[in-house]
Amino acid sequence: MPVASIAGEAAVEPSRLQADSLRARFANPPLWQPEVFESKLGSDAKLTPASVLIALVAREHGMAVLFTRRTAHLNDHAGQISFPGGRAETYDASHIVTALRETEEEIGLDRSHIDVIGTMPDYVIASGYRITPVVGLVRSPFEMSADPFEVAEIFEVPLEFLMNGAHHQKRSAFISAQGGARTFYAMPYQNYFIWGATASMLRNLFHFLRA
Repeated sequence: MPVASIAGEAAVEPSRLQADSLRARFANPPLWQPEVFESKLGSDAKLTPASVLIALVAREHGMAVLFTRRTAHLNDHAGQISFPGGRAETYDASHIVTALRETEEEIGLDRSHIDVIGTMPDYVIASGYRITPVVGLVRSPFEMSADPFEVAEIFEVPLEFLMNGAHHQKRSAFISAQGGARTFYAMPYQNYFIWGATASMLRNLFHFLRA
């Protein structure tokens, strides 16, 4: 998957990546334009609601984002990097409840440690899900325990790295399961390849914080 181009926008100012600034930004959102990502699903497609949690953890050197690497045997998105989350259940009262419940189930992070500060625009993926990204600040100390069936690894990436357009690659690949050639964003970090829907949702967080 060769790199076609680098998005290259200037990084979000570090002062905007602190907890208080993030809370203030979501409490009083600016005018901004989400990036539009192509979906090959028709407008009449029946979509399954789902939510993910963009979990932000304060560390000594700044905020970090929690990710999971999915186990290799799963039917959907096996081995890929993702946010904790999953499909909504009929008993979930909201998109936020879905994200918190799925996070507890997948990585054992109790919702009492999560301060939800807002949501991002929904994202539709080719497998037929409409995903609502929920953004939350994680209060330390906390414990995590991965569900071994779904999660192979839990890891963190500095938010400052992800909120820099110099690290946002555009790539192209032929993906037979999705009907041919596809262009997508990738944000490789160390030995982790963050791409597709996860990278696209991060792109919109990037635009929102830069606005």
